[in-house]
Amino acid sequence: MEHICFRVHQCSMCFGDTHFICTSCQCELCLQCKENHINNLKTIDHNVVIYRKKFDCVPIQMIAKPHTDKVCGENLEFCHFPDCSSCNEKRTHRQIYDETVSDTKRQLHKGIIDVIRSEVLFNRSVLLTGIKADIEKCQIQISRFQSKIIAKTQRLTNFIDYVQNELMNNVFCYFDFKHRCLKQLININKHIKGIQKFEHRHERSAINPVKFLTKKSRLPKIRYLKQHINQLSMIESINKKDVTKLLNEIKITERRVREVKTESLLKLMPGPELHQFLTLPGVDSCYHISRVTSDRIWVSDEGTNLILTNTDGENLHHIDDVFDGYFFGNKVHTVSKDGELIYIDKDGTLKKLSNDLKTTTTLINSNLNSRCVYCSLITGDLLVGVYYSESRTGLVIRYNHAGQLKQIIQNDTYLKPHSVTENNNGDVIVSLCDCGYNWTWDGIVVVTDNEGDHRFTYQGNGYGIFPRGICTDALSHILVCDRLELTVHILDKDGQFLSYLFIRPSGIFSPLSLSYDVKTHRLWVGSENNNTVCVYRFITRQTLLTDHPQINNAKDLQSDIQPTKKERQEVEGCQLKLSSYSKELHSFTVTGLQNCVHISCVTSGRAWVSSYNHNLILTNTTGVTLHHVQDLCCPSDFHDLYLDFFHAGVHTVNSKGELIYISKDYNIKKLSKDMKTTTTFIQETESTWDPYCVWSSVSTGDLLVGMYSKVSRYNQKGKLIQTIQHDNTGLDMFLEPHFITENNNGDIIVSDCSISMFNASGSVVVTDCEGRHRFSYTGHPPGSGLWPHGICTDDLSNILVCNRGNIHILDSSGQFLSHLELKEYLFPFSLCYDVNSRRLWIGSIFSKQLLVCSHYERQEAIKGRYLRLSF
Repeated sequence: MEHICFRVHQCSMCFGDTHFICTSCQCELCLQCKENHINNLKTIDHNVVIYRKKFDCVPIQMIAKPHTDKVCGENLEFCHFPDCSSCNEKRTHRQIYDETVSDTKRQLHKGIIDVIRSEVLFNRSVLLTGIKADIEKCQIQISRFQSKIIAKTQRLTNFIDYVQNELMNNVFCYFDFKHRCLKQLININKHIKGIQKFEHRHERSAINPVKFLTKKSRLPKIRYLKQHINQLSMIESINKKDVTKLLNEIKITERRVREVKTESLLKLMPGPELHQFLTLPGVDSCYHISRVTSDRIWVSDEGTNLILTNTDGENLHHIDDVFDGYFFGNKVHTVSKDGELIYIDKDGTLKKLSNDLKTTTTLINSNLNSRCVYCSLITGDLLVGVYYSESRTGLVIRYNHAGQLKQIIQNDTYLKPHSVTENNNGDVIVSLCDCGYNWTWDGIVVVTDNEGDHRFTYQGNGYGIFPRGICTDALSHILVCDRLELTVHILDKDGQFLSYLFIRPSGIFSPLSLSYDVKTHRLWVGSENNNTVCVYRFITRQTLLTDHPQINNAKDLQSDIQPTKKERQEVEGCQLKLSSYSKELHSFTVTGLQNCVHISCVTSGRAWVSSYNHNLILTNTTGVTLHHVQDLCCPSDFHDLYLDFFHAGVHTVNSKGELIYISKDYNIKKLSKDMKTTTTFIQETESTWDPYCVWSSVSTGDLLVGMYSKVSRYNQKGKLIQTIQHDNTGLDMFLEPHFITENNNGDIIVSDCSISMFNASGSVVVTDCEGRHRFSYTGHPPGSGLWPHGICTDDLSNILVCNRGNIHILDSSGQFLSHLELKEYLFPFSLCYDVNSRRLWIGSIFSKQLLVCSHYERQEAIKGRYLRLSF
């Protein structure tokens, strides 16, 4: 017997059968994984369709007897022959027609379908979870009060029995009393009628009728009336009091619609996750972002360029009359609830661009000094930030959707409003900043309620802040770009600092603009340094997705297992550990230099030292000049001091003791050990060649050259063998490498610093020997900022980096260990570690003094006891 085998497609995420397919990522899904796929914020905008949509199933046409053909239309008629080719063609036409109509209707209601998929279905699952929890809670509550209910029921039963007993005992008395009253009433009526007849008969008599009646007639007494009335009223009072008391204990609450709070749906992630990044050719930088839809945004730079782009980076529309954002980069445009662009033009007039990008109308025509604008998604009002330079007064003016003035919110600060936005509770949030006369940067974030009353002011997390772009998320958090420390602060709605979202992120380096997508819960971040926009996810669903056994296309979670750190490491029979202070061994003044920008050790008593005017000399520990190199590289804009730092670590010494340096013509040259022969090791070959720093690897002999946004590795013959530039997400890791070195484990360590007129901030970027990013150090504590200069490593693979007058010591994994304490007058800028003598050479940027010190405490192991020596 032949066995017929059928192949069933298996789900890409588990072992279930395939029912759906994602056209965005080509992932085959079962029913449960399909729900997880559309509920995950990472794939919330993916298009998931039924699996048969992947194929165009056209029926096979078979030959049959010919008959009269009919024109195909919406109402098609078929014959009764299933193999009729003509009717099969019509059936195929009908199938294509139905699919076309279905696709058209699906596209028409795409927005509703997306909302149902992404929000309604997920909210339903959360509601069901809450209902199940409430049911369990109700069962517990019912069990608690069940005994009380039984006791109250017994009390009510006993009371009913008592009432029934009372009625049975008194009912006949009641009826007898009633019967006698009726009988007496009849008798009284008869007696009154008799009196009326008697009076009528003797009305002319002299006898007074009243006196006659009082003397001759006596009304019958009604006995037991009071007693029976009292008995009945007593029974009635008992009935009202007790029954009403029991019934009042039954409480009925109003029916309410069950709602899902945002806090129960969403939560902050431990760290941001890059979703996508765009490179926009239509702008030079990204000073402000206004999101239109989940795949379209308006972006403006520091000039007058304003473009509409999509997630593919295509330029869809361009506006050239927008307000010039140079130097301040204000929030000069926004998007209304209907998706219309509202922007400030060159004259300060607020204009509106229709959705079809064809009609531009003037919304508010005024001579106000408008700085920023925001359209409220709650009320549709316009919030306009205004600054009057004459009175140094900043205002926020609220207009309705028709451009009529509604409210004026004034603050007492002299700072200029840069960005304005609104929170979910109606709070108005303004970032204000200004540059002082001495190039001192100052700024705050001011928050008022919707009535204009001040709520709080945020001045940074202890280090000051220079706020730029701001936005709020679905959890009412406030996100603020800090241009001072190149980071993004996260605050709660009451102004309490929560954390830094990221510090100097790769590819952006200086975040300047923010825009939050309320549908996909993604954050668009624009860069000041380049035309890159990164999309991050920092909010995730609160409810965990259903667990399934994962197979192909599933990411296995890997945890980096770090070995236990040894407090002591053996180095040539000795055990070394860091000291909490530096012990000065020797200091001397280098003649012929103005300061010490970079140091390269040759031997324990000799080193090459260069200054900011690019003098390079070989000196010994007495400060005597042994040799002088005159063709060291020098930047063209020498009058700007901070530009000299671009070419700081411009020389190194290889394992043979030969000097390798960057010359004036930006070629890399090598000076022989006897200092007689100079050869060109690497010659400039392209226009983009601009080496900033060099380092000769002690382990491999390769030469590492730091250039703008990358590090290149050359072998001993000067051939390019590796380029290190991007991380695993494709973003640039480096911006301006100033110093470069290598650790004992082969890690490449770069002192990357961005120096400008606004700030001087950077990070220490570490990659492995393959160029994979390991970590970036941005200072301790986080948010305090880092201005890294000279770097080196020691025997324990610790990383030492100069930063603003002190030295940070990190371990090989980037964890901060301690600060190295130095003399107050010494401002360290350059470092070099001598592996032979285990001495640290430190150079100052403000003097020509060199310091040789030790940062170790050595412990000799002698039969279980340690001899502690401090140098």
